[in-house]
Amino acid sequence: MQYMLFPQIVKRHRSNEHSDLRGTIDANMKPFYPPDPNFETRVRSSAGMQGVLSTLGAELTLVRAGEAHLTAPFDMRFSQQDGFLHAGIVTTLMDSACGYAAFTLMPAASRVLSVEFKVNLLAPAKGQGFRAEGRVIKSGRTLTVCEGKLFAIEEEEESLCAIMQATMICIRDK
Repeated sequence: MQYMLFPQIVKRHRSNEHSDLRGTIDANMKPFYPPDPNFETRVRSSAGMQGVLSTLGAELTLVRAGEAHLTAPFDMRFSQQDGFLHAGIVTTLMDSACGYAAFTLMPAASRVLSVEFKVNLLAPAKGQGFRAEGRVIKSGRTLTVCEGKLFAIEEEEESLCAIMQATMICIRDK
């Protein structure tokens, strides 16, 4: 197996912009069936109430069962000393994408919170914009494990900058 020192640049792709009750799956995973058929409305409403996402100019661009994507433009106010997107913002975008991916599989009368996460910063986050992806790996009654990725977008190309493994908790409303 060959390892690359820098992330491979891939052609930017357009995601299917509408949700599907069945989330995306790979060969090893079963499809997700959310308990709330109105999960997309609930997730988008929650994202609209997040002050940090609006401050960053981030938008929820894809919501489907077990998956959520956010995009955000580059803004110098959120850069670090070398002009790259700050690691705290990189983490925030992936955490939000993972949280909303998990939230799609939670009951209507619930909320989502992060319990823990691990981030690997693979390359400086440098680009005109960024796309954070969150995907559920394992959904449980209380805890959900997700993976996150952050891509830098420059012109029509994307490069992987960071990855995350996150655990989310379902807080049931009383």
